[in-house]
Amino acid sequence: MTGQDKPGGAAEQVRVEFIVLLALTISLVALSIDSMLPALSEIAADLGVADPNDRQMVITVLFAGFGVAQVFYGPVSDSVGRKPAIYAGFLIFLAGSILAILSQDFSTMLVGRFLQGFGAAGPRTVVVAMVRDRYEGRTMARIMSLVMSVFILVPVLAPSVGQGILMMAHWRAIFWMLLILGAVTSVWFGLRQEETLPIERRRELSFARILRAVIETFSNRVALGYMTATGLVFGAFIGYLASAQQIFQEMYGMGKLFSLCFGALAVTFGAASLTNARLVMRFGMRTLSHRALIGHTVLSIVFAVVALYVDGKPPFLLFMAYMMGAFFLIGLLFGNFNAMAMAPLGHIAGVGAAVIGAMTTFISVGSGAVIGHAYQGTILPLSIGFAVLGVLSLAVTKWADRGHVEAAE
Repeated sequence: MTGQDKPGGAAEQVRVEFIVLLALTISLVALSIDSMLPALSEIAADLGVADPNDRQMVITVLFAGFGVAQVFYGPVSDSVGRKPAIYAGFLIFLAGSILAILSQDFSTMLVGRFLQGFGAAGPRTVVVAMVRDRYEGRTMARIMSLVMSVFILVPVLAPSVGQGILMMAHWRAIFWMLLILGAVTSVWFGLRQEETLPIERRRELSFARILRAVIETFSNRVALGYMTATGLVFGAFIGYLASAQQIFQEMYGMGKLFSLCFGALAVTFGAASLTNARLVMRFGMRTLSHRALIGHTVLSIVFAVVALYVDGKPPFLLFMAYMMGAFFLIGLLFGNFNAMAMAPLGHIAGVGAAVIGAMTTFISVGSGAVIGHAYQGTILPLSIGFAVLGVLSLAVTKWADRGHVEAAE
């Protein structure tokens, strides 16, 4: 295949609704994270959280459920079809939302958040397989970038939505919003999105087949290298998400302006996804993403040195300038790295997407939790984390490129 839309060939145009619907379907993850950020301190106070850094678990536990679940959704979607697997994810997400609404202690809240992450993993994982069912190569990278461009509106708006809800209601109302939106999106998806995996291409759900696919994924140098690099880069991003509320509202004293600052950085990320969608067809995934990763790593090392020089408390505008630059460069990586990892796995797209998604999440949650929990009133853990993970990502991609194949162009 050359990367065109498989069912109808080059003449079939990408439907706008397909991109928007897939973006909204995977947005449950971002919305469940970002709308909650302004409420972390109130949740911690109401549910009796003693250690201020423990509030970050409301974010990281969701990612843990998200990572564990991806291992299951991919193989199931290969066997029963993409849509049933996504329906199951929506149902679990709604159950987790209800549990969070009813929670009276922090442990129950964390169980609800784990279920939200476990459920949201269904749409997020299987959507990648759905795109891979229809596209490949540079075209897949372009489609994923367009999906991410629409998806990025969620983190731009979500903190403001969460802040607005807090101004009028209790923090539990945010979970009511997630519950309603999840239900509405699932109905829209069910009515408007067609199945992308025909019956004749489905595979038997067997442990032996899944094990063979998992072994093949880990044995492929390109897939292993790029999913590891994605996890490392995203680890710095999760470290930022976990500590963003403390950095903006406590360290820099932004108060209710936190949502605006967070949204500004999200806009930068979205602009990068749009830019990538335009440039990837011209320059190719490897060239574009490698230059972006080098730029991101060098920028992060320089800023880490500056942060050390000023004892971890750089001027706010300097911090924002660095983060906008770093986010723009990271935004050029995600769609490309994911597409390159998936490139050699088209024949096992469901399991491949599951393994890549799960491993990416495990790596990123582990490294991101370390960065977030190391917060001690300065941005030193964050800035050093960005630099170190950038260097490691460069090393891994160099190793992966030794197994480079034509499909990863």
